[in-house]
Amino acid sequence: MSADLRNIAIIAHVDHGKTTLVDQLFRQSGTFRDNQRVEERAMDSNDLEKERGITILAKPTSIVWEGLRINIVDTPGHADFGAEVERILSMVDGVILLVDSAEGAMPQTKFVTGKALALGLKPIVVVNKIDRPDGRADEVLDEIFDLFVSLDANDEQLDFPTLYASGRNGYASTDIEARSGDLTAMFELIRDHVPSPGLDEEAPFSFLATLLDRDNFMGRVLTGRVQSGTIKVNDPIRALDADGKVIETGRASKLLSFRGLERVPVEEARAGDIIALAGMEKATVSNTIADPAVTKPIAAQPIDPPTLAMRFSVNDSPYAGREGDKVTSRMIRDRLNREAETNVAIRVTESADKDSFEVAGRGELQLGVLIETMRREGFELGISRPRVIFATDEDGNRTEPYETVVIDVDDEYSGTVVEKMQRRKADLTEMRPSGVGKTRIAFSAPSRGLIGYHGEFLSDTRGTGIMNRLFEKYGPYKGPIEGRQNGVLISNATGEAVGYALGGLEERGILFVSPQEKLYEGMIIGENAKPDDLEVNPLKSKQLTNFRSTGKDDALRLTPPTRMTLEQAIAYIDDDEMVEVTPQNIRLRKALLDPHERKKAKRKVDA
Repeated sequence: MSADLRNIAIIAHVDHGKTTLVDQLFRQSGTFRDNQRVEERAMDSNDLEKERGITILAKPTSIVWEGLRINIVDTPGHADFGAEVERILSMVDGVILLVDSAEGAMPQTKFVTGKALALGLKPIVVVNKIDRPDGRADEVLDEIFDLFVSLDANDEQLDFPTLYASGRNGYASTDIEARSGDLTAMFELIRDHVPSPGLDEEAPFSFLATLLDRDNFMGRVLTGRVQSGTIKVNDPIRALDADGKVIETGRASKLLSFRGLERVPVEEARAGDIIALAGMEKATVSNTIADPAVTKPIAAQPIDPPTLAMRFSVNDSPYAGREGDKVTSRMIRDRLNREAETNVAIRVTESADKDSFEVAGRGELQLGVLIETMRREGFELGISRPRVIFATDEDGNRTEPYETVVIDVDDEYSGTVVEKMQRRKADLTEMRPSGVGKTRIAFSAPSRGLIGYHGEFLSDTRGTGIMNRLFEKYGPYKGPIEGRQNGVLISNATGEAVGYALGGLEERGILFVSPQEKLYEGMIIGENAKPDDLEVNPLKSKQLTNFRSTGKDDALRLTPPTRMTLEQAIAYIDDDEMVEVTPQNIRLRKALLDPHERKKAKRKVDA
């Protein structure tokens, strides 16, 4: 059975086209009927993945080509979801590394590839988007070889086969000049280059849980690869933790196998199969599920520690409860606990006042996706500024998380970027031209310094810069880092904004609100041009007289306000500010709405 089976993972940087390639593998293997209506990027299953065009959840799927069954795992390209990636790789015997023919090997690629090579997996390199006019396939191939060498690949891994492909147009070839055809070359390479699982079907059943999700009917569903033996529905099983302690015993109430995009029930599974299994209440990711005779757990990848934390609190603004229907701390607690149960990279702790929760995760994007998902479900929340999680080394010194930052920027802006990054205590590690008037700059920077920098970076580079970040290590604490340079404009009254008042405030700075928008006291309505915070009245209307004017007052033209996305808002706020998140609005506000309370708190801090 396992001779006709191949398990592979597709790894790539964000936006290099792996989900699009999987679409074509589905089509050309006959997984979809000819007349079946299939959405583009079928593997991006939830709304957020479709909107952002990124893969957030790792998902297994399966295709059959000429009698060969290929299990494919689509992996997230972003390091914030890295907890998913590392564990996935234990389910597969080979990886397809997909690299954009113009952008080349990027930090996220490096992150996952390093993990794959360390596990001894044999890579197939696919240079994708070969038809791009700015493609440079030969140089990219050299970059990949250098990357493999720097990641200590062995000789067998360095002798990797290469394909040139266009995922969107559905062809792959060993010829760099090919511009048409199909994916037969890729299917053949998977068959010939990736080993079959070759696991023992006679030994007792064992299975390493790699992914976890919840189903309203089946309860906990654990996904992973059967490492040995066979299992049938209703067989007795038990869960062991990393030390071999029994967590619980039960029965395999349901076995599901992957067929295309669906999970279908099966009666039995054998060594090498990737399956989902239900019937356990407490077992979680990296536990071994096995026959009662098995006492030794399967070695599992440790999960990287969270590096960032935010406070999620009950929304206490004057407009609380008007837009969302889930507003109590009990509802927020239950939802966060549900998330922590299925997403092992997130840790939730309740504060002493029971009204707020500290949520720790791998990065701003991961927590931002969680907040966006909750807001769509009808939650109202108050979110604090992210803070990094410090640690201590063996000598008792304070350490903090560092990130590798790779920036691609037009040559004219490189000086500004280097200067700003060095102000944020980043160390320059590499700087080289990357062709077509662009420079690639690499830094090792404390995560603390990067919070809130992305918006500033985009305005410094006129929106043309691309920044990629990746968790690197815990390193020595770098001391204080300067934050936002400008103060904010704070509304001193509650009501609807008036165009006349906003017209007068435009010269004070950049506005975030437009006329007729509902405001409240303590809400942030713009950025001050000076370093101090300024309280203003955006509700003031014009004094009317019975003298007729020449019509010049009608010509009030306001600049369109700056609208921030959720991630931008979270990165923008300061320590004494919050983001109010509701299903309809994202508002910035001061944590203390009363100006007298704010003055008191400031005096305390200064003292």
